[in-house]
Amino acid sequence: MVDGIIGGLSGLIAGVLNFHWSGMVMIVIGAILIYLGVKKDFEPLLLVPIGFGCILVNIPLGGLMEEHGFLKVLYDMGVLNELYPLLIFVGIGAMTDFRPVLENPYTFLLGAAGQFGIFLTLLIALALGFPYNEAVTIGIIGACDGPTVIYVASKYARELLGPCSVAAYSYMSLVPLLQPPIMRMLTTKKERQTIMKTHHKTVSDTTALLFPIVITIVGGLIAPMGLPLLATIMLGNFMKESGAVARLTKASENEIANIVTLFLGLSIGATMAGPVFVKPQTILILALGLLAICLDTVFGVLFGKILYLVTGGKVNPLIGAAGISAFPMSARVVQKEGQKWNKKSYLLMHAMGANAGGQVGSVMAAAVMLSVLKGLGVI
Repeated sequence: MVDGIIGGLSGLIAGVLNFHWSGMVMIVIGAILIYLGVKKDFEPLLLVPIGFGCILVNIPLGGLMEEHGFLKVLYDMGVLNELYPLLIFVGIGAMTDFRPVLENPYTFLLGAAGQFGIFLTLLIALALGFPYNEAVTIGIIGACDGPTVIYVASKYARELLGPCSVAAYSYMSLVPLLQPPIMRMLTTKKERQTIMKTHHKTVSDTTALLFPIVITIVGGLIAPMGLPLLATIMLGNFMKESGAVARLTKASENEIANIVTLFLGLSIGATMAGPVFVKPQTILILALGLLAICLDTVFGVLFGKILYLVTGGKVNPLIGAAGISAFPMSARVVQKEGQKWNKKSYLLMHAMGANAGGQVGSVMAAAVMLSVLKGLGVI
């Protein structure tokens, strides 16, 4: 009788007895992520479920990531097969307007220039001893594109899924803080005050409809390893531009995106177990991710300065900072910074073009790197 009572009581404290110090650290980190999402409005749709999943997986003996555990089911259902990020890309495509970049094709170049930080960070990660697949995943953080990071990590570096995903979404929410100092440091007052003329070119419906199809075919032929990413974002955009499947478009950017975001956040949080996450490598990954985003901004602004010189001062270099995939956040940052120096400046539409180009550029950057690694036999 006494033994039975003692055995029963020991079951009540089994969780405490199996509690690892790293689990406590991760529970605190999970709570911080929730706080940042709720109180500071830092990407709450992702950081709140990620933080909650992080807390759950670090409570001992819960069995949530064991076979048939509900977090394990969510993880297997959409992370192992890369389904979640691809479904989110359909929604992103349905919400993205590529007409600004079609009106000003030169902004495509800014979207391409904004990806150079990815490749430079890749080289730095390789120099620090990371294997090719992990270095690519770390470099992709610089795209400021959470779904792309998750796709690459879940496919080629699952052990880095947690830190890379948290870094991508955290830094994406910090774009309004990270970019302005870099923009001011690299440009002169005269450059920042440049007023750009807005040319209202009419993009035909046929052009807007053909754009996602052409990009999918051309991009898929050049870098087939990234075809799932490119195809899904362009599918969403094609549905939007066609106007023939309004219900599917609405579902993609609302109901499906919301449900998948919840499942994805919990699944990412579930990978953040203390013994796996709490190690020096995680800090290095976070630092490299921050470096990648800063370098993307640097290269984008520098290319903007080149366009400023080539066009005789007709292009404001600030719009180069919008050549990343944080859509439309980065474009708004450029608009706000431009008006700070010249109240008559209206850079939003030009920045939106660069931002839309950055959406395509980030996906193509990932596709190119994966295709090159495939050719080298690394993956």
